[in-house]
Amino acid sequence: QARLVESGGGLVQAGGSLRLSCAASGRTFSNDCISWFRQAPGKGREFVAAITPGGATVYSDSVKGRFTVSRDNAKNTVDLQMNTLKPEDTAVYYCAARTYYVGYNPKSTANYPYWGQGTQVTVSS
Repeated sequence: QARLVESGGGLVQAGGSLRLSCAASGRTFSNDCISWFRQAPGKGREFVAAITPGGATVYSDSVKGRFTVSRDNAKNTVDLQMNTLKPEDTAVYYCAARTYYVGYNPKSTANYPYWGQGTQVTVSS
């Protein structure tokens, strides 16, 4: 059974950095689009970044220029490097996966059948 596990969350001061990792098992994710979402208390799940099997990336406007998503298909992992963190980045971060096809909307949570359990990121001011 396919499984995604996030790691790397924690507490960091504003301006600091964290690197999240998403490890996949039970499925070969080399043909999948892998995305990161986040959910702050009292808010809906928000798209953060996505990476296609070929390495093309897309980011939300709120993280563009600060966050970088990358993947290692040999290790079945996707990382999210987060720099210049802000208090408003505080949230539970989730990775999600689906088989990639041209034209699908990576920003919709409904498009992802596979989700991790989430990892907490807290940015103090």
